Amino acid sequence: MQNTVEQKIRAKIAYARYGAAFFVSSFPQFDVEYVTKLLAQFNKEGLITRIAKGVYIKAKNTRFGVVYPSAFELVSEIARRDKAKVYPTGETAANRLGFSTQVPMNACFITSGTPRTLKLGNRTVTLKHGVPKNFAYKGKLMPELVQALRNIGENNITEAVQKRVAQLLSETPETATIEHDLLLTPVWVRKIIKRNIKTDNSNE
Repeated sequence: MQNTVEQKIRAKIAYARYGAAFFVSSFPQFDVEYVTKLLAQFNKEGLITRIAKGVYIKAKNTRFGVVYPSAFELVSEIARRDKAKVYPTGETAANRLGFSTQVPMNACFITSGTPRTLKLGNRTVTLKHGVPKNFAYKGKLMPELVQALRNIGENNITEAVQKRVAQLLSETPETATIEHDLLLTPVWVRKIIKRNIKTDNSNE
């Protein structure tokens, strides 16, 4: 029986795509302690890589070293498993939305789920617990945009930043949710967004 369980779990991991995340809860039909032991064993074998307590990924081993999935891909998968919401914050949000070309070595996200720190080789991915208000947005762009603008700071909003805001709002209008979401934003952020929605609408 145990061999069969091992074979089934090994096969599931072997056929999974690179970058897939695995938890003990990924195999709910099997004994928790046995699955925990197996995942630790597979980690030693190099089939999966442990990136946090109870979190493993199928990383790609190449002659240049281990290739990990992107931080965003990984936290999105963890959030799906945890049935949680997650958004990039700080420099991570600014980089993801194109306000900055610098990829932070330590990616930071806020989550409605469990806070944890993940190690992707020499990079760190931090999931911090966010307050409920951060997850009350209905649109997908708005929460990230607010985090990015907060990172830039009210006194550092340049013409280039305004242009990028207008471009993002034009590419992802979110007309059905924008009114609701604007009420959740800081006043100075709301002004910037409203100003640049007008710019976008004037082109219609």
